[in-house]
Amino acid sequence: MMSALRTGVLTWAACAALAMASNMARADEVPIITGEQWMQSSEQLKKAYLIGIANAYQVEAAYYGAKPPSDEQSLVPRFGRGLKGHTLDSVREGLNTWYGANPDRVKRPVIETIWFEMVVPGLDKNR
Repeated sequence: MMSALRTGVLTWAACAALAMASNMARADEVPIITGEQWMQSSEQLKKAYLIGIANAYQVEAAYYGAKPPSDEQSLVPRFGRGLKGHTLDSVREGLNTWYGANPDRVKRPVIETIWFEMVVPGLDKNR
């Protein structure tokens, strides 16, 4: 538990430092990571991105506790069901494979690729 918390905090700190260093974290302009950035990133940076998404999911789940929002109120419940059985590594490898097989689609946002290539098929499978 402590190790996971420490990893999450370190990842958050690294992402915050990168955002500040590159002047990306402006309120009027939130960067959308595309396949271009994904394919140019190290495996560690890819994991950090996915950990950030997972942490956002965990924060919302903790906020709602035993009364999670409905599918109409939030995407988070569908993300959880759709990615059931996946690990950070399987999502990372899935993205690497998808962008590698679709080099003409590297402008597609990573979060969109996760949704349409992993979450939606997972929702059908995990009904």
